[in-house]
Amino acid sequence: MKFVAVTSCPTGIAHTYMAAESLEQSAKDAGHEIAVETQGSAGSQPLPADVIAAADAVIFAADVEVRERQRFAGKPLVQVGVKKAISDGPGLIAQAVAAAEEAAAHPEVLAAAAAPASGGGLATKVDSEAGTGTRIRQWLMTGVSYMIPFVAAGGILIALSFMLAQIAGGKRGAIAVVNYNLTGTGVDAHWNLATNFNLTSGMDWAGLLFVIGAASFGFLVPILSGFIAFAIADRPGIAPGIVGGFIAATMGAGFLGGIATGFVGGFTALWISRRKVPKGVRGIMPVVVIPLVSTAITGAALILVLGRPIKAISDGLTSWLNGLTGTNLVILGIILGLMMGFDLGGPVNKVAYTFATTGLATAAATAAAGGTPLKVMAAVMAAGMTPPLGMALATTIRPGLFSEPERENGRAAWLLGASFISEGAIPFAAADPWRVIVSSMSGSAVAGALVMLFGSTLRAPHGGIWVVPLIGAPLLFLLAIAVGTCVTTAVVVALKSTAKTTDADLVAEPAATTTAPAV
Repeated sequence: MKFVAVTSCPTGIAHTYMAAESLEQSAKDAGHEIAVETQGSAGSQPLPADVIAAADAVIFAADVEVRERQRFAGKPLVQVGVKKAISDGPGLIAQAVAAAEEAAAHPEVLAAAAAPASGGGLATKVDSEAGTGTRIRQWLMTGVSYMIPFVAAGGILIALSFMLAQIAGGKRGAIAVVNYNLTGTGVDAHWNLATNFNLTSGMDWAGLLFVIGAASFGFLVPILSGFIAFAIADRPGIAPGIVGGFIAATMGAGFLGGIATGFVGGFTALWISRRKVPKGVRGIMPVVVIPLVSTAITGAALILVLGRPIKAISDGLTSWLNGLTGTNLVILGIILGLMMGFDLGGPVNKVAYTFATTGLATAAATAAAGGTPLKVMAAVMAAGMTPPLGMALATTIRPGLFSEPERENGRAAWLLGASFISEGAIPFAAADPWRVIVSSMSGSAVAGALVMLFGSTLRAPHGGIWVVPLIGAPLLFLLAIAVGTCVTTAVVVALKSTAKTTDADLVAEPAATTTAPAV
């Protein structure tokens, strides 16, 4: 048979490509053909229309909304989360075969399922029975996936600006860099980059990086809001979502306000777009009526009703976070570490990561070397690096406990872990879930706690060892990762040794390889 598939994860980095490779290998092993469209962070190459037309069935392995899914209308569809494709590629291919055979035997059911205007195609029980919680998670993760590139670019540029400012101007330089701007309004004209940039001044270059990074960070809430609304209502949701997110950021309602406006804007646009209107009005609905009405409603709802209480909650969260010291910080580090090690790039992991990056955004406009948000970011990154590094070390010192595919994955996991790609541990978790997850959580909790205890800080939201020069107390940060890695390794080796895993068990279910693009 011939199949087509789409894989997509919230960040569009590792899960997306690992799932695609697993499906390709599983289809090949079963004697079928498959073409996979990876909707990752680097964009996607849409499948040709003739390839889709020739397919017997479609597989969606995605944790976010599939883009332009109407292309696949009229085809039997198997829809699951992206991790299912990584852990059980053969099972998904078998489901696709069964869906294709069912559609061939009962074509009238397929035709009826493809009839609605939404063009969703024939879905399996997994899709039709998806609960409200699953849909909310998908909407949120879509917003997060589009937000992360802005966070990464802005965060790293700001971190580089502070590092350069400290080299060029010492402590005073690190404090002064936040004064640079493009307007000169309210400050000495010296800080106006547009009119007074000096090619030989290290401080001016630092200021340039800061202004660009701050501009990127400024899009964090609007993009989060806009693409939550996009996930709910498609293109009609973008305008009210982004405008609402901008108002939320302006009011100081933060990412909580962005989430609220994303949902308000998305559902408002969806409701309006489904109204039956006279034929003469239909042409202007998408370009005038929907953005006009939905944007006005979303903005008014935030300003008049939701803004103040959400801002109070956001301010309270920030105040609580900044008030944490000593033992409380270590406990927070343990909790964040457990979350990062639990599902290795999944929703729980992304909640902890989003908490850190949004806190980082609030600290971006200050020159303070410390600060709890910067410690939180450091703890989260260290905890996320630990699981793949621990698996890599375990396969190196006790290769007999792992299958040959796992040993190959272990070699790749060194680079993935060092680059802060937690997904490098997923093939191990897919083959032996509870032992690997327990060991990952153990090591990540230790790493997170130690980073908090040592007081390491981080202004960059991603990068792993490649951004060590941007880390406060870098040697202690690396020590925390090393200790966490050793804990992960010790626990997984102990659990696998006591399990007395047989050779048959080791080769029963080969893990997917961990090929992923560089971050």
